[in-house]
Amino acid sequence: MLFPALLSIALIFSLILPASAAGASATVPLPDGCSTGHQVVDSSSAAPAMALNTPQGNVTPMVTAGILHTVGLKSDGTVVAVGENTWRQCDVGRWTDITQVAAGGFHTVGLKSDGTVVAAGENYYRQRAVGRWTDITQVAAGLHHTVGLKSDGNVVAVGENEYEQCDVSGWTGIIQVAAGLHHTVGLKSDGNVVAVGENEYGQCDVSGWTNITKVAAGSSHTVGVKSDGTVVATGWNDDGQCEVGGWTDIIQVAAGWQHTVGLKVDGVVVAVGLDSYGRCEVGGWTDITQVAAGSDHTVGLKSDGTVVAVGLDYYGQCDVSRWDITQVAAGSLHTVGLKADRTVVAVGWNFYGQCDVGNWTDITQVAAGWQHTVGLKANHTVVAVGLNFYWQCDVGRWTDITQVAAGLHHTVGLKSDGTVVAAGWNDDGQCDVGGWMDIKQVAAGGAHTVGLKADGTVVAVGDNEYGQCDVGGWMDIIQIAASSSHTVGVKADGTVVAVGYNYAGQCDVGRWTDITQVAAGYGHTVGLKSDGTVVAVGDDKLGQCDVDNWTDITQVTASRAHTVGLKSDGTVVAAAWEAELATWNLALAVPPSEIPPVNWPLIGGIIAAAVVTVGLVIFFTRRRRPA
Repeated sequence: MLFPALLSIALIFSLILPASAAGASATVPLPDGCSTGHQVVDSSSAAPAMALNTPQGNVTPMVTAGILHTVGLKSDGTVVAVGENTWRQCDVGRWTDITQVAAGGFHTVGLKSDGTVVAAGENYYRQRAVGRWTDITQVAAGLHHTVGLKSDGNVVAVGENEYEQCDVSGWTGIIQVAAGLHHTVGLKSDGNVVAVGENEYGQCDVSGWTNITKVAAGSSHTVGVKSDGTVVATGWNDDGQCEVGGWTDIIQVAAGWQHTVGLKVDGVVVAVGLDSYGRCEVGGWTDITQVAAGSDHTVGLKSDGTVVAVGLDYYGQCDVSRWDITQVAAGSLHTVGLKADRTVVAVGWNFYGQCDVGNWTDITQVAAGWQHTVGLKANHTVVAVGLNFYWQCDVGRWTDITQVAAGLHHTVGLKSDGTVVAAGWNDDGQCDVGGWMDIKQVAAGGAHTVGLKADGTVVAVGDNEYGQCDVGGWMDIIQIAASSSHTVGVKADGTVVAVGYNYAGQCDVGRWTDITQVAAGYGHTVGLKSDGTVVAVGDDKLGQCDVDNWTDITQVTASRAHTVGLKSDGTVVAAAWEAELATWNLALAVPPSEIPPVNWPLIGGIIAAAVVTVGLVIFFTRRRRPA
């Protein structure tokens, strides 16, 4: 009798002690002068709409630079931008499924995987009139014009045409285009080059070029890479921006306002031309895979997915060091972040090793349970760390997984064929998913599991004490979330439905509109709106619903005592729980995991209760002894 009593006390201690960890909000501010667009999930795209639960895409990341802004294409097909934003050229947050980007003078252009084109920013010269373009394979942007290369080798252009820079309708056999201040350049399949537009400085004098493999256009000069790795240039040369004759082993070039940048085969970078603001100070750069040049700044993309920049930073166009986070997940008292280089960081309570993710590599998605963390690898296998009392981390033999979810004490995996596997605590049947088919997303609650089917209906198994599994009538659902005792679904029209325990109003989401993603905490629900703002209802005793001032959010996640938001610049904000997220510089190593402060009054109370219980056990045992 004594042993069960002490065991009960131990279990109570393990569940109550973490509740002492509470705090205020932590935030990582945007760089000064940075006015990025709202990085919002587009509900028309299934994968980005479920950023919390879907693996990273396979788009090749890239950077591009306008006059005073910088744009980055992420591997998941979304786009980030920093810098001057008067014409809203950085408002690229709603873009999804992008495969290439180009930055003009004051506008930004994105090429979608289906060959259509989107654009943001200045439109005075109709340079954004690309809505009807189709079958495009590459885009380029000049000061006030936009150029598109079609799959048949023809070229289209819109925008300012004072210098006839848009007169490209007769071009054929083109394999790459570039746009300068007032001129347009085309590389032909035979290695020759054509150009139209302003030619005051000879920037269009390219007719004699041969064996060219890549071209770039600056404000008033043109640069070409030859097949032997040497470089040619023509045009304005007052600042030496065309002095590239000695360059060798070059694989890519970028042309700025008055400078030229070259990427060498070994990943180092060279630059010539005007060096005011330090735009040519690239001598220390290594491991670079792509370069871009703005009017007064230079940007480099490294092989690990991070970005470096030098030059004028008045508008924050060089504030790219934190472009690294792609997804976040929240556990009971820990937070996990997936980096662009596919490594993982974690902070918070680490008693069970749930933050020991420092050696994880090649991860494409993360999920956080009550006291365990799960990672999906690029080869579709799964890793897990943390509490394993119920074997919720026994996922080592899983294969062909495309998405993972983590509940209180169980883990769920979605396979590529639409079936589902699960491991861990199954007292309520939350792991009985063997018969599920045609599933496209899974979510794991406290003791229940939810699956979104391809037809927009939803299935659920497990604990249904509060009706959290009563989803049989749901239709037109595009994303689901599950918490301890409630389930939430986003409909295709941006409204939200919820069922289950509603003691704190966490299911009162009937009036929400324009929602693109939801997250469910223990007693609260969070919704991400298409404009990048966030709404929340439910238990707010610890401030976990204090998200009214959040902007530029691209993904939300919620757990027992805190809410986390991922911003469009790759930084992270959190409400309710002091997770030291503001110190996350995601190009660095894993931050130290923290154990919540010891609640000595609580421990004293538990010890006193234990003493009383033991005394009572001894007293009654002795009374029952025979005389």
